[in-house]
Amino acid sequence: MTTPEIAEATRIVPASAEDIFELLATPANHALIDGSGTVKGTKRGTPQRLSSGARFGMNMRILGPYPIVNEVVEFEEGRRIAWRHYGGHIWRYILEPLGPNTTQVTEQFDPTHARSPWVLKMLDASRRNQRSIDLTLHRMVEWASSR
Repeated sequence: MTTPEIAEATRIVPASAEDIFELLATPANHALIDGSGTVKGTKRGTPQRLSSGARFGMNMRILGPYPIVNEVVEFEEGRRIAWRHYGGHIWRYILEPLGPNTTQVTEQFDPTHARSPWVLKMLDASRRNQRSIDLTLHRMVEWASSR
């Protein structure tokens, strides 16, 4: 069975790349923009701000509550941040400043290094995550517009 496809979407967000990066680098903010509805908050011991190699725990809920620990695997201040958990798939954000208060944001679900790609394929993870990505970026635009 082949690896699921990368799911991604891009939106123009009315905020600076620095402000958006700060939103993403602060795990306590993730539930604010999560389009999947699964991110419920941070676990104790999670750093206030992420950095390269940082490990952070999140409280999640799909059918029931569960914790997850992620590791930051890509980190370029103001431009790119990505993390993965034990499953190996990566959640990535790429920021391209278009002006002082305008940024093109691309979010990706990248399963190319998943430990169990057949599970992701069976769960139709790329298609499901595509919907969540679209909603996350919509929520990010709302977040930026309401500040």
